[in-house]
Amino acid sequence: MRTKSHHKHTINVITLGCSKNLYDSEVLMGQLKASGKEVVHEKEGNIVVVNTCGFIADAKEESVNTILEQIQKKEKGEVDRVYVTGCLSERYKPDLEKEIPQVDQYFGTTDLPQLLKVLGADYKHELLGERLTTTPRNYAYLKIAEGCDRPCSFCAIPLMRGKHQSKSIEALVEEASLLAKDGVKELILIAQDLTYYGLDLYKERRLAALLKALVKVNGIEWIRLHYAFPTGFPMDVLEVMREEPKVCNYIDIPLQHISDSILKSMRRGTTQAKTTKLIQDFRAAVPEIGIRTSLIVGYPGETETDFKTLKDWVREMRFDRLGCFTYSHEENTHAFALEDDVPEDVKQERANEIMAIQSEISRESNQQRVGQSMRCMIDRKEGNYFIGRTEYDSPDVDNEVLISAQEHYLKLGDFAQITITSATEFDLFGRPN
Repeated sequence: MRTKSHHKHTINVITLGCSKNLYDSEVLMGQLKASGKEVVHEKEGNIVVVNTCGFIADAKEESVNTILEQIQKKEKGEVDRVYVTGCLSERYKPDLEKEIPQVDQYFGTTDLPQLLKVLGADYKHELLGERLTTTPRNYAYLKIAEGCDRPCSFCAIPLMRGKHQSKSIEALVEEASLLAKDGVKELILIAQDLTYYGLDLYKERRLAALLKALVKVNGIEWIRLHYAFPTGFPMDVLEVMREEPKVCNYIDIPLQHISDSILKSMRRGTTQAKTTKLIQDFRAAVPEIGIRTSLIVGYPGETETDFKTLKDWVREMRFDRLGCFTYSHEENTHAFALEDDVPEDVKQERANEIMAIQSEISRESNQQRVGQSMRCMIDRKEGNYFIGRTEYDSPDVDNEVLISAQEHYLKLGDFAQITITSATEFDLFGRPN
């Protein structure tokens, strides 16, 4: 028996993938709200928009499964229409239309005006920077550029997002000001590549200039940098980080590997020696810096010697934060012509080994924090704990600080000085000063 949705004329946006996708969903929802539409994020509505990820195999599988779940709801009469947008749709639209024809319409990553039109809304150019944020009120992502010009052999992002396009400093300051007026205290700068920022618009790298402009925005107290490419990194950014207290001593710089032969095949434009010097230069310029990186294991041709080189280097570098992914063989990328010759179980074993090394580094590092008083952003309350973060921790991916909610009261969205009382591999425990 078909059952009708009780949430008539409500558009439910479902977001998969990274923070850049979440940002796109927030822009879409802001536009819909401005047109008077009832819109929710990952709740219930009779119209569904699935914003997909198409980056690696696991993400593609999750996106397809989510689409199929919504199609089942449509067939049961629980939703009326299902639309699909985002990276998977951009990359595989003809295949998806053939394989899952029950979707009402597919849209690519640059089809926002067309999607809005189908949803009965107008694309409002004057809504520059205005969006419906889905994160806790105290922090928000700020996408400073779209697309990527890098030639990395394993990456399909340029296929889905196109060439690098920087937003102007003026537009970003305006967007940051709107967010600050809405209570946002922390900006997390995101792009496919922060390092390249400004080259297309200003003919020079302008990330440092952008930071100097953003720190002047009243209400913003933390600015965090995500996804910087190592090659060509503008070192003047470190001067701003050192001199401006609002710029967190934190950087996310995906390095992917360290074996010279693998780096060359990956087309990363760097070497082990250059990368090691870059990390040393970071730490010399900003001694308090926290560095997050991500690595790929199981890339075509990765030998036991290559992997040992990577393990030894991870031990030597002692990154503050690290994530490890298994290689995904992606069609239409440069590496797809190579044989995907590392078995899946070996890929997973290698990823587990890297994370075991990092877990021990993180445990030792966290133990050194015990007894310190640290400024923390209080994000949420979960069970019997208030959950906070230090300036060395980004939401969802890094360590958290847990404070007993039975013994203490903290205001969500505020900063608090917390004395660290104990620590595990990936969590700190503390009490307010």
